[in-house]
Amino acid sequence: MHIVAEELARILEDAWQNRRPVDPFHESHGLQDVETAYRIQQAWMAMRLGQGETVVGRKIGLTSRAMQQQLGVNEPDFGTLLKGWELPVESGVAVASMRRFIQPRVEGEIAFLLGEDLEGPGVTVVDVFRATVAVAAAVEVIDSRIRDWRIRLVDTVADNASCGGFAVGPWNSGWRDLDLSRLGMGLYVEGNLSSTGSGAAALGHPAACVAWLANKLFAMGDRLRAGDVVLSGSLGPAVPVGEGSWVRLEVAGLEPVDVYFGA
Repeated sequence: MHIVAEELARILEDAWQNRRPVDPFHESHGLQDVETAYRIQQAWMAMRLGQGETVVGRKIGLTSRAMQQQLGVNEPDFGTLLKGWELPVESGVAVASMRRFIQPRVEGEIAFLLGEDLEGPGVTVVDVFRATVAVAAAVEVIDSRIRDWRIRLVDTVADNASCGGFAVGPWNSGWRDLDLSRLGMGLYVEGNLSSTGSGAAALGHPAACVAWLANKLFAMGDRLRAGDVVLSGSLGPAVPVGEGSWVRLEVAGLEPVDVYFGA
């Protein structure tokens, strides 16, 4: 089946605009290969940029072995962070309207703020350390435009790696005193500990995820840029949320961040 990336991008744009999920592309359009899925993602992001959006960074998904095994893949995927999808944090709290989501879940992550470009090939963890000016705890709201989360790898890649929104806590410029691979994470929903993990859950070290992304982007003719925010991947299982949910992310050594989901 011949797939036109722009056609499926328009379907995703309509699903996002109207908050109406669509059938998985692997079913409805026979989407099979990841390369085409990334072309769909790029076409959708181009549409968003054409509407006045700006890129603020990237997100990495499928960094845990469990999720990779679930989708039958052996590497992560990535998406684009748009300014309009950022949930501004004021006094440690971000407020999100449920009207902007379809079927949201939350994940706890470590965000990197880059002070210089990172361009492959051969980017290493040492390179990521050199380029990073600060890190922070971050809540990613993942949200699928694909009905009932019935996703395969190609579906989530096309769907901008299921990105729905993100909230980044205060930046820590003294992060080199921390062992990011050993930082414990606790994600609380309504005061209940709902997800736990550590930095090692993301490819053994969150910086390894950023290095992977830099090399992946090089293979696709792109790079990470100075000023980019990079969400390095979930440190534990995602948790569904709904209207009225209060989420708190605690990562050892970093300032916590809270997100309230209003009407």
